[in-house]
Amino acid sequence: MRVLVVEDHTELADSITRVFRRQGLAVDTAYDGSTALDLVEEVDYDVVVLDRDLPGVHGDDVCGELAAKGVRTKVLMLTAAASIADRVEGLGLGADDYLAKPFAWPELLARTRALGRRAHPERQPELVRGALRLDPARRTASHSGTQLPLTTKEFGVLAYLLGAEGRTVPADELLAKVWDEVADPGTTTVKATVNRLRAKLLDASVIQTVPGRGYRV
Repeated sequence: MRVLVVEDHTELADSITRVFRRQGLAVDTAYDGSTALDLVEEVDYDVVVLDRDLPGVHGDDVCGELAAKGVRTKVLMLTAAASIADRVEGLGLGADDYLAKPFAWPELLARTRALGRRAHPERQPELVRGALRLDPARRTASHSGTQLPLTTKEFGVLAYLLGAEGRTVPADELLAKVWDEVADPGTTTVKATVNRLRAKLLDASVIQTVPGRGYRV
């Protein structure tokens, strides 16, 4: 899942980014609304965690731009204002959820993941294809009943390939969805991760390479 964190308090923004990355999310960070709008033009984010009270381009305007574009990106709005009126106003601007500061980290993470699932309503809660089973909520994966000891990125690649339901997924699409802005698009990161993932499966041929096009399960 690809997430954009938009928060002008750099320490808080960086803390959210670190927590999310430790939990396996691909995260980009913007410290102002103008940068956020530029990024959403370039990247198809699943969720935007958006501080409402941004200087310059206000969070309300960022949210309004996303709503006007009709994109499937979900918006979790953060604000220090916790009144019911503020929440209603924020949701009325097009936000999909609303969380008051200060917040609990587990709740922020849970709400972000829930919005990510809503961004892909066609996906089943548990991804199954043949003998492969993957549970995104519990972050477990098994092959023919054997639990797979996957790293964060291996889990993300397998989840994305299973979610594609047989479609061939280009390497650059995997890089965009499973990694984030710190990834170097010129490296063999995706290929190396797929190779490690294959080595952990009971049948390496489950993940096929389609020459010149990408990978599929």
